[in-house]
Amino acid sequence: MSWMSVLPPLVAILVVFWRKEVIVALLLAIMTSELLLTLQGGESVLLTFVATIERIVAVFGSASNTRILVFSLMVGALLAYIRESGGVAATVEALLARGLGKTKRSASLMTVFTGIFVFIESNLSVLTAGILSRGLFEKLGMSRARLAYLIDSTSAPVCILILLNGWGAYVLGMIEQQGLPGSSVSTLWATIPYNFYALVTLSIVFYTAFSGKVYGPMRTVEQQPQPHQDIPEHVPSNSKARYMLVPLAVMVFGMVAFMFGTGDGDITQGDGSKSVLYATALACVVAYIMLLMSRRKSHQQLVDIGFKGMSELLPLVSIVLLSLALGSSLRELGTGIFLANLVGDFLPLYLIAPMLFLTGALISFTTGTSWGTFAILIPIAAPMIIALDLPAPLLLAAVLGGGVFGDHCSPISDTTAVSALASGCDLLEHVRTQLPYALTAGGVTLVLYVIASFIMI
Repeated sequence: MSWMSVLPPLVAILVVFWRKEVIVALLLAIMTSELLLTLQGGESVLLTFVATIERIVAVFGSASNTRILVFSLMVGALLAYIRESGGVAATVEALLARGLGKTKRSASLMTVFTGIFVFIESNLSVLTAGILSRGLFEKLGMSRARLAYLIDSTSAPVCILILLNGWGAYVLGMIEQQGLPGSSVSTLWATIPYNFYALVTLSIVFYTAFSGKVYGPMRTVEQQPQPHQDIPEHVPSNSKARYMLVPLAVMVFGMVAFMFGTGDGDITQGDGSKSVLYATALACVVAYIMLLMSRRKSHQQLVDIGFKGMSELLPLVSIVLLSLALGSSLRELGTGIFLANLVGDFLPLYLIAPMLFLTGALISFTTGTSWGTFAILIPIAAPMIIALDLPAPLLLAAVLGGGVFGDHCSPISDTTAVSALASGCDLLEHVRTQLPYALTAGGVTLVLYVIASFIMI
């Protein structure tokens, strides 16, 4: 299909920035991709509409995808229970009373360290840090866009650096299939000091949290009046911080336990999609029971609150659904493989790592998936490492960093949607305000890969 395979993601990105309508953009992108597949198969273009619907329906054929969607709905119920309990306001008051989070600096650093602490799964990291800090940020007059940036730019970089999680297990499995010399585990751990994008991004995150300074579109957003939807003016007399902290603790420690359980005692082999769904569902049950036992709400009221919370997130869940469908269609179309081949066979050796980084970013940006990028580029990087005797940690780190970089910039990434969901920020506002920071980190990273390649190759 050659260059035409990039048309669907281009359609999505152009419509997003032109019309500011993500759902329409994703639908049009899926239809474009299905039209190309229909033409490729020699079938009638009239089948494009049906093929588009079937592609979306096929998302539910994957248990992992279905868990992601159900998890996204359960998050809505959990947020609604925590909000109705007054636990957010009580937690903010408790933190302020103990001298924590009194300033923008301490609140921002607490958010970052929460995201680092919950390194076991990127969505859980984003969700925990977002829910815990959202009320505090509103209390201190900081924008939800800033919160979305901090949690989004902490989660994936930390997960790809610490590696004792599903990310590490996934990448390790990819590396083991490539026949690289030496131990796969040692090779994976050796990528950490060369994962420049993750390291630079975290450095910028800490600078932003510590200094309190913001730039570009983020500064414009900060100067606007901030919404105060989650914190009532007065904390209910019978509300306690535990109504928020206990469900969050159940979710975090439940995630760890389920990762151990699904991995047969090995946390690195645990199933992330199963564990995060089970942990979130358990947290919902705990929040429901706590509210029911407080006698502040009846069973029927709590059921209504739960479904109302889910309904509030339906637009974002729809975005996640359509992004998964688009990713599936693009894989069949061969978009990622075409972009990877743009690296070429005759690059100077010192440009291979920088080009792998840029190609990974382009694939991740246009497909909305960093893990899919790893699956495409690692099998392409491995033969070059073996044939040209190149340093495996450097090239693999370039692939990993490029995948995360593109994901941070992409408006069609499900991770971006979850970050907006957890912080209560508008999706496109999150993309627009985070983009200058991601591009800055990407530019610095590119220079570092050129320098490192000159030294090591």
